[in-house]
Amino acid sequence: MSNRLFQGIIHQMTDTVDRTIGVIDETGVIIACSELVKIGETRQEARDEMAYTASSVTVGGYTYRFIGSSTKWEYIVFVEGEDKMADKLASILAISLSNIKNLYDEKYDRNSFVKNIILDNILPSDIYIKSKELRFNTDEARVVFLIKFLTKTDVIPFDAVQNIFPDRTKDYVISVGEQDIVLVKELKPGYDVKKIEKLAKSISETLNSEFYARVVIGIGTVVENIKDLARSYKEAQVALEVGKVFDTEKNIISYENLGIGRLIYQLPTTLCEMFLQEVFKNGSLENLDRETLLTIQCFFENNLNVSETSRKLFVHRNTLVYRLEKIRKLTGLDLREFDHAITFKVALMVKRYLTTKPAKF
Repeated sequence: MSNRLFQGIIHQMTDTVDRTIGVIDETGVIIACSELVKIGETRQEARDEMAYTASSVTVGGYTYRFIGSSTKWEYIVFVEGEDKMADKLASILAISLSNIKNLYDEKYDRNSFVKNIILDNILPSDIYIKSKELRFNTDEARVVFLIKFLTKTDVIPFDAVQNIFPDRTKDYVISVGEQDIVLVKELKPGYDVKKIEKLAKSISETLNSEFYARVVIGIGTVVENIKDLARSYKEAQVALEVGKVFDTEKNIISYENLGIGRLIYQLPTTLCEMFLQEVFKNGSLENLDRETLLTIQCFFENNLNVSETSRKLFVHRNTLVYRLEKIRKLTGLDLREFDHAITFKVALMVKRYLTTKPAKF
């Protein structure tokens, strides 16, 4: 696509510039020229000379200059002649083509396209039109990872993630904030939630070991069509938000595993307060000390199994039964009964939610 872009500009400048002008690619082949017969010729000697300089060079009666910077270039312009005018024309041509290419890339670049999709900056009807222009496969299984950097590092977050996923034809790394990076990952057949979470864990460990970066990662659901990427991105955002409330010890949070926390997060705080008042009529939740709350947590973690919980807490079984009975008298809920345990578990989650969110109606 750049070949046609450059040739179009060169053609328009032919009548203005009375010298042979053109562009060679990184392999040294002429891809655009005011003299069409020269397209396809190789200027390997000029390309090799350009590898050792940041400015222009003259080789074989032509002046050459980078398009872009010498540290990151793909193309070189050339102008017939080795005089000052040739150098000036080469400089003007390089700047002009560099700016035009940047504008073109911004308009047609796949990364920009995917970013516009996840941020809902493109109409659904335009997604398919643009996909065809970019030859973008719309019906691949993909998932969105939202990677939030919690610590500042010497490396730019975008570069750190791009370093892990260099294949820009299948995986798209997008910056959505100073410390927030989105990875749109194409999935191979046979994927499942566990494999996706394992990949997220690998990303976290790599960023920590190579760049000393501590991150949390939210994972959206897998989508089969590109138009649904915005939904997966929003789910990854929700996963991080809910995780901050209910899974503070985790740094990998999948939307599919949020469970009842996702439901609670969407409720108005006034409704949550009413629920707590109904469950704990006398403010009995505040009457539970730290030891009792730890006992309750361990009891839930061990699936309401009295023997296993007493073993984990290093207390006698009768001691645990006494504590559970004390909780029943204070709250009216017997945690040995499944329905009561569910009510208490939800109530604790609601209480935690209320302590982290302002009132919303």
